[in-house]
Amino acid sequence: QLQASGGGLVQPGGSLRLSCAASGRTFTEYSFGWFRQAPGKGRECVAAISKRGINRYYLDFVEGRFTISRDDAKSAVYLQMNSLQVEDTAVYYCAASKLGGQTKWTEDYDYWGQGTQLTVSS
Repeated sequence: QLQASGGGLVQPGGSLRLSCAASGRTFTEYSFGWFRQAPGKGRECVAAISKRGINRYYLDFVEGRFTISRDDAKSAVYLQMNSLQVEDTAVYYCAASKLGGQTKWTEDYDYWGQGTQLTVSS
């Protein structure tokens, strides 16, 4: 089970960190991704991290602004978002994949958390 949190209202240029808490005893065997879905658009992967955090993937639009990380001791995954833009407004989801590698494809993910809303607006 995945529980995402940390969304909210932020001004352009601001920062926010999303958290995803996972339950279960096999956290270390999973890779994780953060996805987002804006109104009227499809779901896209903004960042993904492999098991042990060795490899990461970032959507070009967020590269250099977002950082995905994981804390295996806490069974948690984070998405640090800096220099937020209005275009980052969306519902953000965390997801877990048994594949273990960082993957951007929704079909590779086995478990999904509920979404958390991020709104970037002045």
